[in-house]
Amino acid sequence: MSKPSILQVAKSILAAATGIQSNKNREQDFQHGSLSSYVIGGIIFTIAFIFLIVFVVSMVL
Repeated sequence: MSKPSILQVAKSILAAATGIQSNKNREQDFQHGSLSSYVIGGIIFTIAFIFLIVFVVSMVL
C-alpha cells in the first residue's frame, strides 16, 4: 500500500481524537504513514478544536 492521502490522514486523526480508531486502521497508520504528517495534522486539529470551543463559549456568553 502507498502512503495515505491527506483525507485518510484527516480521517485517522479524527477517529483517534474521538477514540473510535480501529486496531486495523491504527496498525495501517503506523506501517504506511509518516510521523510528521500525523503530528502536523494533530497540531492543526488541536488548534482548530480550541478555536471552535472558544467561539462556541463566546457565542453562548
